[in-house]
Amino acid sequence: MDLDRRRELARRALDGYDSGPDATTRALAGALAKVDDAVALVLVEGLSDQIAVETAAVGRGRDLEAERIVIVPIGGAHAIGRFLTDLGPLAAQVRLSGLCDVREEEIFRRALVAARIGSPGTRADMERLGFHVCVDDLEEELIRAVGATAAEALFDSQGDLKSFRSLQSQPAWRGQDPERQMWRFLRSGSRRSLRYARLLTEAAMSRGALPAPLAALLDDSV
Repeated sequence: MDLDRRRELARRALDGYDSGPDATTRALAGALAKVDDAVALVLVEGLSDQIAVETAAVGRGRDLEAERIVIVPIGGAHAIGRFLTDLGPLAAQVRLSGLCDVREEEIFRRALVAARIGSPGTRADMERLGFHVCVDDLEEELIRAVGATAAEALFDSQGDLKSFRSLQSQPAWRGQDPERQMWRFLRSGSRRSLRYARLLTEAAMSRGALPAPLAALLDDSV
């Protein structure tokens, strides 16, 4: 596949999203501009999570803008405490929910307690508040949902299979589980992780296999 074709596929995958430098900062600023008019805020760690949630919502026929639901990429799990503090009284006036990685579950839990959003002591308590946990993260959840064979075919369709094969041949990754190799491949470039957040979510939905935390977020909160 020639370079021009790959660039066109990448552009289509990120249509509607800024993927340039400081994209997450600008995505957060865009979300914050809508907060005052929102009826619900969905807090996610980063831009790739925002893309996945919004893609899944569209796939279910939802219009989040019309419903005044804002997906907020807070800029990492450690930002949740500051974000909830900055919301002030508004935190009690809007419906809050969110998605985090398992490594950051405790950070989210403590922040919710400190902000008096609730007093979750367990993951089940967090889920009842509308906050769901990905194991290990959303990229891994999506790869498992799609399956290694279908994910590899998706890489091929995007002109990325040669690059993926190159990663597989590296000593540090040679012989490892294919799904783990795919996770590392997605994480090896910020633009790549953004593109495949949409592509893998669409592929999972086409199979009726949306990852459980993402499906639960849509069912319960969005």
